[in-house]
Amino acid sequence: MQNILEALPEAIYTTDASGLITFYNKAAVELWGTSPELGKSEFCGSWKLYWPDGTPLPHDGCPMATALKEKRVIRGMEAVAERPDGTRIPFLAFPTPIFAADGSLAGAVNMLVDLTDRTIADETVQRYAAIVESSDDAILAKDLNGIITNWNRGAERLFGYTADEAIGKPVLMLIPLDRHSEEATILSRIRNGERMDHYETIRRRKDGSLIEISLSISPIRNRHGRIVGAAKIARDITERRRAEEQQHLLIREMDHRVKNLFTLTFSILTLSARSATTSEELAAAVSARLIALAQAHALTIPRTSEAAGRNEQATTLRTLIQTIVAPYGGVDRSQSRVVVTGPDIAIAGGAVTSFALLLHEFATNAAKYGALSVQEGRVDISCVDVGDHFVLTWSESGGPPVDRQTDGAGFGTLLAKATVRGQLGGAISRDWKPEGLSIRLMVARDNLSVQRSED
Repeated sequence: MQNILEALPEAIYTTDASGLITFYNKAAVELWGTSPELGKSEFCGSWKLYWPDGTPLPHDGCPMATALKEKRVIRGMEAVAERPDGTRIPFLAFPTPIFAADGSLAGAVNMLVDLTDRTIADETVQRYAAIVESSDDAILAKDLNGIITNWNRGAERLFGYTADEAIGKPVLMLIPLDRHSEEATILSRIRNGERMDHYETIRRRKDGSLIEISLSISPIRNRHGRIVGAAKIARDITERRRAEEQQHLLIREMDHRVKNLFTLTFSILTLSARSATTSEELAAAVSARLIALAQAHALTIPRTSEAAGRNEQATTLRTLIQTIVAPYGGVDRSQSRVVVTGPDIAIAGGAVTSFALLLHEFATNAAKYGALSVQEGRVDISCVDVGDHFVLTWSESGGPPVDRQTDGAGFGTLLAKATVRGQLGGAISRDWKPEGLSIRLMVARDNLSVQRSED
C-alpha cells in the first residue's frame, strides 16, 4: 500500500486518530517544500496555512483537523500552504477518516491537489478578460452559426448595442443588407482555420448609421483543438479615411499651387523683361515682385488647426496694403507717409496675388519717381464701396513735380490688362495731377473673396 501511495502524482499523507502525521509521499514533500517529522507534526506538513482570502489558518483548524474532529469526509475544501521560502501553493484538500473494525477512529488519509496551474490559468483568463473589456477597440465573439457570444464595452461604444442587446443575436444585425454575403464567406474561412487581418468593410450601428471599420478575425478552438467560433476585433477607421482624403486633397492642392506658382513666375519674368533695359534691372524687378508675392502669400497661411480644412485662407485688403508698403514708411503710424481710409474688405484666392502685384507696382513707382521718393511726400489710399464694386484710389502728394506720362507697354499696364480687367472684372485709370499721381482701381466686389482656379 505504501508503494502505491508513493507512486501517486498527488500529495498523499496519513495521520493517527490524534492528528499526528504517520506517512507522506514525495508529492506531499514537493507541495509543502519541507519534510515534516513523523509522529510529531500535526494535521498538515506545511510550514504555514492560509484560507484562500489570505487569512491565517491554524493547523488545528485545517480540513484534516476538521475531518478528524467531526469524523466526516470532506471533499475539495480550498486552502493555501506556505513553504519555508515564502512560496504559497493553493490546493484542494480531500481528508477521509479511517475507522477500525470496531468502529473506532483509527486515523485519516488526505489527498492535496495542487491548484497552482489552475490559478495561473484563471489569472491569465482574468487578465485577458480585463484587457478585452478595457480595450478601445470593439471585441466580440460568435459561434459557427454567426450568433454573438461575447461583447465588450468597445463594441458597445462602436455599434451602440449593450451586451444584453447583442449577445445571443445574429451578427448579421451589424451588417448592411447589401453585404450579407460577406458573413457566409467569413464563416467559411473560419471553419477552414484561416485568419483574416485588416479586412476593411462597412457595418451598421444601432441608430442605423454606417461606419467604416477594419476587422481582424481569428478562429476560436476548444480544448480538443476543434474550431467552435470566431473572435473579431473591429476598429473604427472613419478618421483614418478622412485623414487620407484630406491628405489626397492637400497633395492635389499643392500640385495646383506649384503649377500656378510656376505659371505666375513665368508671367512676371516675361512681363518684366518687356520693360527692363538691363539684366541687372530685370533681376532687381523680378526679385522685388517675387518678394512682394511671398509676403502676400504668407498672409494666407492658416494659423490655427481649425483652418486645416480650408484650401485658402482669406486676409484683408488693409493688412495686405500694410505688408506691401511697410518698407516705404508703413501704414497708419504717427506721421505715417501712407494712410488708408474707408472700409476694410476680405480678399482671398487669386485676388491676393493680383492686389499684391498691383500695390507693389504702385509703391515701387512712387518710391522711384513719385511721392515716396522724397521725405515730405505721402500717399492717401481711399477705399469706397460703390454698389457691387469696390473702388480703391491711390493719391500721391508732396512729391516732385509731375509731368503727364504713361507707362505704355510697361509692367503696370500689362498687369492691369491681365488681372484687373480679366480676373477681377474691373478697370484701372491714372490721372497725373500737378500735386501727384492719382490711380483709381475699381473691381467687382464678388471677385475679391471667391476661390478661383488659376489654371
